[in-house]
Amino acid sequence: MKNTKNNISIEKLHAFENHPYKVQDNEEMDALAESIKAHGVVSPIIVRPLENTTDEYEIISGHRRVMASRKAGITEVPALIVSLDRDAAAIVLVDSNLHREHILPSEKAFAYKMKLEAMKHQGYKR
Repeated sequence: MKNTKNNISIEKLHAFENHPYKVQDNEEMDALAESIKAHGVVSPIIVRPLENTTDEYEIISGHRRVMASRKAGITEVPALIVSLDRDAAAIVLVDSNLHREHILPSEKAFAYKMKLEAMKHQGYKR
């Protein structure tokens, strides 16, 4: 698996299809946008090339940072580009978000279901 780090225009970034977590525009988002405005995006987002495109990407981890960057007027974000198929990306997406404090039980349940389906597609045994 080849990984590269680039700055990517936020216009070329797409939310992960059926992303299980809601990105809320609230006080925490405002605080993140202010931090990004002052210091930039400190931790790169993780993306994968979007199928059937030449230079667009699907966000695996970093949906909140991208939204906050938009609010802050930032046009590019640092990104780690990873070569993962959809199932592997779904597993990484779920695992990279489960540590968050404010996850609704319904979001967590949907995330675990998404991970289980991806693992089944990859041939994992229970």
